Amino acid sequence: MSSGKIVVLKFGGSSLKDDSCLQRVISIISDRISSGYKVVTVVSARGKTTESLLSDAKNYAPEGNPREFDMLLTTGERASAALVAMALSSKGIPSISLTGSQAGIITDDNHTNARIIEIRPDRVFSALNDGLTVIVGGFQGVSFKKEVTTLGRGGSDTTAVALAAALDAELCEIFSDVDGVYSADPAKVPDAYKIDELSYQEMQELSESGAQVLHSRAVEFAKLKGIAIHCKSTFEPANPGTVIRGFEKREKIRMAGVAYEKNAVLIHAYENDARGLGTIQDVLTICRERSSSVKQISFHKGYNNCMVGSFILSRKENYACDALIADLLERFGSSVMVFENISAVSIVGEGINDRPDTLIELIKAMKESGVALSGFHTSSFRISFLIDTEDLEKSLNILHKYCAG
Repeated sequence: MSSGKIVVLKFGGSSLKDDSCLQRVISIISDRISSGYKVVTVVSARGKTTESLLSDAKNYAPEGNPREFDMLLTTGERASAALVAMALSSKGIPSISLTGSQAGIITDDNHTNARIIEIRPDRVFSALNDGLTVIVGGFQGVSFKKEVTTLGRGGSDTTAVALAAALDAELCEIFSDVDGVYSADPAKVPDAYKIDELSYQEMQELSESGAQVLHSRAVEFAKLKGIAIHCKSTFEPANPGTVIRGFEKREKIRMAGVAYEKNAVLIHAYENDARGLGTIQDVLTICRERSSSVKQISFHKGYNNCMVGSFILSRKENYACDALIADLLERFGSSVMVFENISAVSIVGEGINDRPDTLIELIKAMKESGVALSGFHTSSFRISFLIDTEDLEKSLNILHKYCAG
């Protein structure tokens, strides 16, 4: 099916929080239509709707109920989609709202953290060919078992990029309340500056390290499909923002920025039988069964030849983290240790570990500033440090100074 020139727009919750913001969104959509595009818009839940729904859910299901969480949380995006469609129609722009399943987004059956398997956009194409502007509730899909699923926190970004790929869109624009991707969180690092362009890998590493402008799975999808993403501000739509796309490998090391994961949970699982790995396997299985996202898994020999499995849980990506921790401690006793009030700070750059002195210099800078390190992790694009949460802002500014220098 051919539908002409298509643009996919995505608006986050802060862009829809009140009527004034909603009118800005309508203006941007109208402008794209006037420019000759057929428009598909992906929307998040308005304002703090998701947090409010999640708080209500935890009152009745403190140990988590992933299926019902998905049924509940997707109502926020559906409400946004219907409101935007009605607002557009009131301005004389024929529109239709669609849920993720109606838009043909098929996922696996991993509740609260599903992955898109395929997109069947026939209904979207049909609506566009009928002259309608399409508004899709983000963050959601339907599994092959006919269950409503969600794509994890920030999953509306993934919805937008996946639809852009399936529709062969000319442009994918992600709108939020900031005018692009910054070298650090400006609220915590006064010297942070906007970055004009980033590679897929740089943006993915920043996202996985906690940067909240763009979801890491959206970047992963964009990289796979070769889609350029434009991160822009709803409140300054003429600002070019930040472009994320593919680049040739840079000849020189470049520090792209710093990011953080606040109040993560560090878990150690101890194993006496190096060949069996029963405890570590059981812990990871429980996390998987409870739809808990595990990061930075490592395995090594510890004191007295005891094998240690270490991994990090993100509180913001796990709806029932406290219940999971309690369950692990009850089941495994002293074979599991849990460390809370831990945060991860990361510096990202292509070839960052090509020069061994980088890590040494950063450890020295942390030590001289009185920051106690609980661990660190490196990759070809990232160095991450585990610190006490009380040292978060100090650590971010140390890393950013190195990044900017």
